[in-house]
Amino acid sequence: MTFASVPQSSRFDVIIIGGGIAGLTAAAVLGRARRRVCVINAGDPRNAPAEHVHGFPSRDGVAPRELIRLCRSDLAQYDVELIDVPATALTAERSVELADGRVLHGRHVVVATGLRDVLPDLTGAAQRWGRDLLQCPYCHGWEVAGRPLAVLASGPDSVQQAFLVRSFSAEVSLICGEELEMTAEDTKALTAMGITVVHGTAAELQVQDDALSAVVLADGRRVPCKAVFCEPGAAVDPLLPQVPGLSRGADGCVETDSAGRTGADRIWAVGNVTDPAGQAVTAAGDAYRLGVALNAELLEEDVAAAVGAVGQEPRTLLSAGEPAAASR
Repeated sequence: MTFASVPQSSRFDVIIIGGGIAGLTAAAVLGRARRRVCVINAGDPRNAPAEHVHGFPSRDGVAPRELIRLCRSDLAQYDVELIDVPATALTAERSVELADGRVLHGRHVVVATGLRDVLPDLTGAAQRWGRDLLQCPYCHGWEVAGRPLAVLASGPDSVQQAFLVRSFSAEVSLICGEELEMTAEDTKALTAMGITVVHGTAAELQVQDDALSAVVLADGRRVPCKAVFCEPGAAVDPLLPQVPGLSRGADGCVETDSAGRTGADRIWAVGNVTDPAGQAVTAAGDAYRLGVALNAELLEEDVAAAVGAVGQEPRTLLSAGEPAAASR
């Protein structure tokens, strides 16, 4: 079945899988370019446990779901269809199957499915995640500043994370299990910064009056604190391994060029699915850039098809940074 033979109702210029900030920003750019766009939203954003989004211009402190609601409402004036049904399959031919059995077809597909955080193995982690078990000091440090804080070591970057957390509090403990092998230089720097190094394995988050009071170690010791920072693991959407040519890095994230193109034909990716450390505001910026580059390729295809229809040689009208196939 060719794209042209697919029923019009299931054909889109661009299908965006993922209804977070990245997906909705790309949809806004493409919608304003008068493209027919579909956004598939599973309704389970990565930042849902957090109470607020910070660092987003004009929206600092907004609840994550409220920010999404505002972004979705912006799309009402454009030819953008919002489908709140999870995608269950994605093919290299850019067909997307939904959980309700529908199959959609796109000239291009944008993967903006984000990540799923894999929390540390300690009692209470799921209940406290986004409240006082935190990931990003830039997102949450201001709110817990001046209180006793802890950092759970998970790898070499944990020392640097402890230094960053130290800028928010004079009382910082770095809890080190077997995950972190510190050098003499690390130890010297941590001591100079007034950071207490606690050797042991974190086992439980102790809560009192619905607030974190301490990290309990496997040997029973307590590390008093009011918030804990850690770097969780990350899991990508299970749709992704199904697509030939779509490469993933050592961290599991999708590899793209600077505009968001993947190694799979006319499949793009943006947001946390490409960068686990990306914030909401950077996801929006990356998605805007992707939308412009993608529309340039759509325009090249349109021009090539129009010229080819009158029997002339196709030529490139616009370049999105790299040569795009005039017709496929």
